[in-house]
Amino acid sequence: MPALTQPFRWPIRVYYEDTDAGGVVFYANYLGFMERARTEWLRALGYEQPEMAAKDGVLFVVSAVNIKYLKPSRFNDSLQVTVEVVNVGGSRIRFLQQVLRGNEEIAQAEVDVVCVSTDTFRPARMPDGLHATIEKNIERKTGTEN
Repeated sequence: MPALTQPFRWPIRVYYEDTDAGGVVFYANYLGFMERARTEWLRALGYEQPEMAAKDGVLFVVSAVNIKYLKPSRFNDSLQVTVEVVNVGGSRIRFLQQVLRGNEEIAQAEVDVVCVSTDTFRPARMPDGLHATIEKNIERKTGTEN
């Protein structure tokens, strides 16, 4: 079972296409950066969404986002996007995510993701192995592991 350091970090480079007419990152693009980081977090745990869809009949969808934009970032900035599990249930994961430039916080978000059936798009239990892996990583972070 893979163990990840929390928060998980994924590097992002700001490209010209990420910026708006004012030369700063367009606000919606931060959501894409966070999505990429969550995908890489899941991959680092040993899970691929297409495989989960084919094998387990489930996939993840974002159900809610609360985001705060704190500072601008610009073309060519080197950013780090963090992924930290705050809470995990049978079908839902709540993440705290940050976009950082060095030690400077650019944006922060609370993101709720729900595991749904590929057939009905209704909530479904996430695969047991994934749930156990996430729980184990949360325990390592909080120091509650025995």
